[in-house]
Amino acid sequence: MKKLILLCAAATVFAFLSLSPAWAAPQTECPVMGGTINKELYVDYKGERVYFCCAGCPETFKKNPEKYMKKLKAEGIELEKVPAEAAPAEKKQ
Repeated sequence: MKKLILLCAAATVFAFLSLSPAWAAPQTECPVMGGTINKELYVDYKGERVYFCCAGCPETFKKNPEKYMKKLKAEGIELEKVPAEAAPAEKKQ
């Protein structure tokens, strides 16, 4: 019984720590192609800013944004929030 309680406690602590923002990493790779992000290429999606490596990636992202958002979340990536002064539109270079 003690082992079961200890196991449950350990699982609870692990689950809590895995959800903690301290474990989240900033975005450094494009969710579409995997290349290094260019901070001039981004789409603001549901209050979060998603960066890309090249000009074609935002269009691919927009075809199925939830697929890429799910991928980023699964990888523990914490996206930047859209700045308050930013327009709701996207920026492409």
